[in-house]
Amino acid sequence: MLRKLRIILACIFFLLITLLFLDFTGAAHLWFGWLAKIQLMPAILSATLIVVTLIVILTLLFGRVYCSVICPLGVLQDGVSNVSGKRKKNRFRHSPAKSWLRYGVLGLVVAAAILGGNAVVSLLDPYAAYGRIASNFFAPLYRSGNNLLDWLAARVSSYAFYPTEVWVKGWVTFGVAAVTLAAVGILAWRGGRTYCNTICPVGTVLGFLSRFSIFRLTLNAEKCKKCGLCERNCKASCIDAKNLTIDTSRCVACFSCMEACRFGAMKYAPVRIGKKKNIQAGVATEERSADGMTRRGFMSIAGILALSQTVKAQQLRVDGGLAEIQDKKAPARKTPIVPPGAVSLRNMSKSCTACQLCVSACPSSVLRPSAKLETLMQPEMSYEKGYCRPECIQCSQVCPTGAIRKIAPADKSAISIGKAVWIKDSCIVNRDKIQCSSCANSCLTGAITLVAVNPEDKKSLKLPVVNKELCIGCGACENLCPARPLSAIYVEGNVVHHLI
Repeated sequence: MLRKLRIILACIFFLLITLLFLDFTGAAHLWFGWLAKIQLMPAILSATLIVVTLIVILTLLFGRVYCSVICPLGVLQDGVSNVSGKRKKNRFRHSPAKSWLRYGVLGLVVAAAILGGNAVVSLLDPYAAYGRIASNFFAPLYRSGNNLLDWLAARVSSYAFYPTEVWVKGWVTFGVAAVTLAAVGILAWRGGRTYCNTICPVGTVLGFLSRFSIFRLTLNAEKCKKCGLCERNCKASCIDAKNLTIDTSRCVACFSCMEACRFGAMKYAPVRIGKKKNIQAGVATEERSADGMTRRGFMSIAGILALSQTVKAQQLRVDGGLAEIQDKKAPARKTPIVPPGAVSLRNMSKSCTACQLCVSACPSSVLRPSAKLETLMQPEMSYEKGYCRPECIQCSQVCPTGAIRKIAPADKSAISIGKAVWIKDSCIVNRDKIQCSSCANSCLTGAITLVAVNPEDKKSLKLPVVNKELCIGCGACENLCPARPLSAIYVEGNVVHHLI
């Protein structure tokens, strides 16, 4: 029953978290957005102490159930491992803990977090890794299926569906997601939870805590026949049937061993912990880490890490009857643009795990992953396919780390995330000697006005003038400018956002 209950809960969590990255209407986030906020790494980066405390308490009570139920990358590994297990049963073997690798990776993540190397944290965070996999591989399939249903519905004069664009938002992120999926998939296919117990920093942290959990899996020495079925079904490779020991720091509480045991020797129950010794399976073992890490040393690392990191349905674009400009190219911006609510480039760089949830949720397709090394895969704004609409606050609603803080629609139109820059030689008024008022007509705050080239001539052509004090950097002018391939007016980001 424990294994069946775990599988049911894990499937529910996995499907709902995946839906957050697939849904392009915003409806899923209204109901299940909290699932992204209860992931450990986002909770640490956003300093959500309630969530971190609850996960710690959960682990101290029941062991690493977070890894087997809540973590989507862990559940994905179980799925791959189960498919492989249908081909070859009883395929696992006990292996010693690779402590040098586990704590080496954890130390690297802690050092990167302290020194501001968030690219390393983003690459190794299991939630962010799964988010990139879901948004780059599962979301395109989901959207293509939606577009197929829209095409079929249109054939019978039904408008229950509407089409959505399917495109690769960042080739670097796509490549990282592909490599991650391949590596995690191969490890899970061959060795079950190898990634969780050798590389994942979250698994290492929770593994240390689980050594002190109240509920644990234990072996009864009197009932055990040393048949080895528990060991051969342990996807964490943490059961040594010969010596009747279980490495609780690697056990993910999947309960496969209990189901495999034919003699009732496996038990999941509260364990009495002596002052200096832990009795397990009738064998006295020292109550120190099986992988050599002392409690004081671990708590020092954890303390440093904690201190250092303290919709609606998609709208169709209707722009006053203006024709949509195709084949836009992104300008070379000196300062990147980050969404309203990000506060500053520094806050975005420090807090973002590059999970791509905001990129998936953006209905205007203005968010895409950065290819720059210092902000690798973190969201930046670009306006070739749309602009940041004043009523849309989707990205601020879904961000689980506080990299994009929650804002209200009424506040958004007063937050300046950038400033428009006019390029004289590219403007069609100067270049083609025809009047154009696209940028002025599309400006949401009245920051662009048209001034006559020759004030004495009533028929004089007019050129745009930007009032940078009123510009909020929404990108409507850049997106709707008819000049191509580069717009004659584009947005440079603000290092620190401010109110107009």
